[in-house]
Amino acid sequence: MHPRNVWQAMSRPGFLVSPWPWRSAAYLLTGAVTGMVALVGIVTAAVAGGVLAVVLVGLPLLVLTALAGIPVAWVERRRLRLVDREPAPGRHAAPTVGGLRAWLATRLREPATWRELGYTLLFAGLLWPVDALAITVGLLFPLSLVAAPLLMATVGDGQQTKVLKQWTVTSWPAALGVAVLGLVLMALCGYVLGAVAGARSALTRLLIAPRDGDLSARVVELTRSRVRLVDAFETERRRIERDLHDGAQQRLVALTMTLGLARLDAPPGPLADQLAEAHDQAGKALAELRELVHGIHPKVLADYGLHAAVADVVDRSPLPVDVDLELPGRLPQAVESAAYFVVCEALANIARHSGASRAEVSGGHREGRLCLRIRDDGRGGADAAAGTGLTGLADRVSVLDGRLSLSSPPGGPTLLSVEFPCDPCEPTGRSA
Repeated sequence: MHPRNVWQAMSRPGFLVSPWPWRSAAYLLTGAVTGMVALVGIVTAAVAGGVLAVVLVGLPLLVLTALAGIPVAWVERRRLRLVDREPAPGRHAAPTVGGLRAWLATRLREPATWRELGYTLLFAGLLWPVDALAITVGLLFPLSLVAAPLLMATVGDGQQTKVLKQWTVTSWPAALGVAVLGLVLMALCGYVLGAVAGARSALTRLLIAPRDGDLSARVVELTRSRVRLVDAFETERRRIERDLHDGAQQRLVALTMTLGLARLDAPPGPLADQLAEAHDQAGKALAELRELVHGIHPKVLADYGLHAAVADVVDRSPLPVDVDLELPGRLPQAVESAAYFVVCEALANIARHSGASRAEVSGGHREGRLCLRIRDDGRGGADAAAGTGLTGLADRVSVLDGRLSLSSPPGGPTLLSVEFPCDPCEPTGRSA
């Protein structure tokens, strides 16, 4: 596997005969040049903008100065490829609308712009002299030593030459010795250049393209995609419920009525018995379909909201259930749906496993959060991880930034609590 950056290359044999020392030198040399250009540009724009600000002409220059980090960071991310092949994408958000004004507003408000400006000021004031010093000591000095024989043969007419403008060499053996010393120093300075370039690239990446920024962006995008999937799932559930309710269910109702009329008109005998059996089977199929439609997405939830849907669940529960909910009105559809199915699953588990004689559903909307509590007086010992169906509900709650907790000590009581951050979207004044 080829090394991805200069640090990995330095840890392997053959570093000095690889392109990495020269890539390091190119990175530092271009850094010195870019830094000088950035320094001149920023100082010029800032001074001109400050002087002309009194007549408002300098304000655009001051804005350009504040945005100077954007082009510098763009160049720096591309220079990083010389010594670090890992991608270094920018962190700028796309404007929601087109136009220069929207672009400027977006850039001036996001942290990435000011982080890049801070790096640019550090680069222009401090870092490029470090690059220049490293190039001078690690490359130019050894090259001047290696070039001693050539300089003596050309500029010095074969008589003498200056080494680093300090020492005079007057003989060929001395010039060749200086050249050999330069080669040795160049080999050693190859590692020096690699180390400095590696440190500089790591600092640059940390300030303008941190790797953890990729992780944060991915986490945000993953969270958003999960929310979009939940919304799409709820939309599809409502569509299926509507199609079954308005299509297959209505056809079964019509079929049941037709069989009922035929049963009344048929004379006693085998045909009447078969029509009666068909009428009963159609009625059972209609009841099962209605139960299925109700389980997919109850119409009462879509039409009247969470309070009415919970009341409907309680009416169909085999156990007596007390309800104490205080809701300001309609809540977001995803929150209502998740809360409804939590209540359904909890009451179903109570009826099947708890041995309770009574249950209670309470809670309400307070301080920007919907809080629900389902309590029973059963035997306790419930475990959400034991296949009760609450694990999937907990995942669904977490997608909406909610929390689900279960307290069920042996002997009871069992308390299931769930919270959703949300705001009312359609106040109706209904409460109970």
